[in-house]
Amino acid sequence: MFAVTAGIGIEKKIEEFEAAHDDYRSILLKALADRLAEAFAEHLHQRVRREFWGYSQDESLGSEELIRERYRGIRPAPGYPACPDHSEKEKVFRLLDAPANAGMELTSGFAMLPAASVSGYYFAHPQADYFVLGPVLADQLEDYARRKDCSVDEVRLSLPANLHD
Repeated sequence: MFAVTAGIGIEKKIEEFEAAHDDYRSILLKALADRLAEAFAEHLHQRVRREFWGYSQDESLGSEELIRERYRGIRPAPGYPACPDHSEKEKVFRLLDAPANAGMELTSGFAMLPAASVSGYYFAHPQADYFVLGPVLADQLEDYARRKDCSVDEVRLSLPANLHD
């Protein structure tokens, strides 16, 4: 698991830009912070592959190969098609103690603060691949709710795009 941010402290500067009606610089700063957070997550993934887990110690990919994700492993994130339940971020944040270790927190709707943040999972298996979770059927919904120790209604709120009644 990982949780990284590049947005600590930018709120004050964004407020200054917005107070001066400088939408361009506000948007630019937000976009830059978002890109830096994504780059940090990608860099950390590279270190996981080469150093920490060391399963691709000799990896030497060029920019185009990195963009096309030609490396072994994936880094899916809660809220994306392979794991659409945003509430799973709670577990990631709790296990990593993201508030204390990275200055990050979750809103009641599971948005990450600072907004320029990325969290998720690293999987190293050579056959790990991204996929889209399809429709969740009623029996699957009930089973998922039971395993999450929550109500079916709570799960319905977490997976609206995957439910087709």
